[in-house]
Amino acid sequence: MSRIGEIDRKLLLAVQADCQQSVQKLGEKVGLSPSACHRRLKALEGKGFVLAYRATLSAEKLGFSMQFFISVSLGSQSEKSFEEFEAAVKDVPEILECHLMAGQSDYILRVVCRDLEDFERLHRRLIARLPGVSQVHSNMSIRTVKVRTGLPL
Repeated sequence: MSRIGEIDRKLLLAVQADCQQSVQKLGEKVGLSPSACHRRLKALEGKGFVLAYRATLSAEKLGFSMQFFISVSLGSQSEKSFEEFEAAVKDVPEILECHLMAGQSDYILRVVCRDLEDFERLHRRLIARLPGVSQVHSNMSIRTVKVRTGLPL
């Protein structure tokens, strides 16, 4: 783990909370001039601490009213099976996250759907047909209690 100083930690927390802030405003929050703040932020980006800046969209307003967590087990534990599955997952836009797991399932997928008909399509035509899939177990999220996209610096 790379160590960062207190000013860099504060800067990362501020950018993580709102990446649209001006460099001047960020500098005021962390006690730096705008030019020093800009240099430090660019250095943090260059070192890989900041991977991307993005907008968080409203799934509900865009018609994605359902979210599922899908456990997937593969029929084979070969490196080729894992590579083929992971490559195919990247081509399904409804799959928002894919995690290789230790435990009962090989992968956990987080997917969004517009309704039950959309979920059935996703399940039958996409998830079940991914390479190497032997078992699929789906769990519907009733309500999101907490979402944290940032890291606890």
